[in-house]
Amino acid sequence: MTDELLTVPEVMAWLKVGRTTVYDLIRTHRLPSLTIGRSRRIPAAGVREYLASRLEYERAA
Repeated sequence: MTDELLTVPEVMAWLKVGRTTVYDLIRTHRLPSLTIGRSRRIPAAGVREYLASRLEYERAA
């Protein structure tokens, strides 16, 4: 498995959103995540899939 795991601040920077938004996306299962120790990690592939689904939704609207 070579998928990069991102921290919440890294996802915040990538999506240009705040901490609350990232945690809301995780809580509503729109972004996958896992807990390692006391920190939350998000697979980069999960962020890419979320962006792809948002683009598809925007095109359909």
